[in-house]
Formats: sequence, structure tokens, C-alpha cells
Amino acid sequence: MKSKKHPRMPNKTEILRREILEEVRAVYRELETRPIERACERRTECCHFKLTGRTPQLTRGEALLAARALRASGRKTMAERNDGACPMLRENGACLIYQDRPFGCRTHFCAAAGGPYARAEVLDLIRRLEAVDRLLDGSGPRALPVALREELRALD
Repeated sequence: MKSKKHPRMPNKTEILRREILEEVRAVYRELETRPIERACERRTECCHFKLTGRTPQLTRGEALLAARALRASGRKTMAERNDGACPMLRENGACLIYQDRPFGCRTHFCAAAGGPYARAEVLDLIRRLEAVDRLLDGSGPRALPVALREELRALD
């Protein structure tokens, strides 16, 4: 008779990491409830970092969530882009990790969407992401490609 496999119990580190990722998602949900007027038409202008001259900065929690979303899409690495666009931008203009896209992407820093949110409007959310970063022994926000690449390596 075959023995039944029992599911492995998550260790304290795994439980903490899940709670931390849930806090990042909670920040994203909170942002969605705020009545800040935006006119994003998904023209992807803000996804072209070379065009805007700005690259989203990710805390470690955001980078970890994005790396896991990328892996869940079936990819193990980021696309290499020579055109200065976000490595998560598909050829059809859709974001590969849209549901788990970083805070900077959600706050539409590009002019086409109405410019960046005023820092005062989202400072409490930024502080929560910074607190998560400290829990993960992060070193503060890092440029999206760098942060994501580092977290993908850590997942291996």
C-alpha cells in the first residue's frame, strides 16, 4: 500500500513572506479605492522609460511580488528590451504582470495619464511599502529592471 503524502507545512520564513506580500497587495487595493482623477487609456507611454526619462522604483516587497507574478506567467527571466521599454511590456502593449504591477506603474507618472500623483496623496501608502522593505532587509527602492532581476535570482 502506498503511503499518502502529507503536504509540507510552511516554515516561519514562508509564512512571514506570504504576510508581507499580502501587505503589498493591500497597499495596491487601498490605492484603487482613492478617488484620484486619472485618464489612463493604456497607451503605454509610461511603459517606455526611455521616452519618459523615468523608471519605476520598486521596494523589495514590490519586486518580490512582481518576480513571482513573472514566474506565474511561465517565464523565468525578463525580456531584454533594447528600445527602452519596460521588460514587462508585451508586444501587444499589455503588461505581463498587470495585476501585480508596481506602485509606480499604478500611480501613472506619465503625462498622458495626468502626470504623477501628488506625493501627499499617497505618502501613507509609500510609508507602508517602505516598512515592508525594512522587514525584508531591503535597501530602499531600486529601478524596476534591477530590482526584478535581483528577486528573480533570489527565487532560483
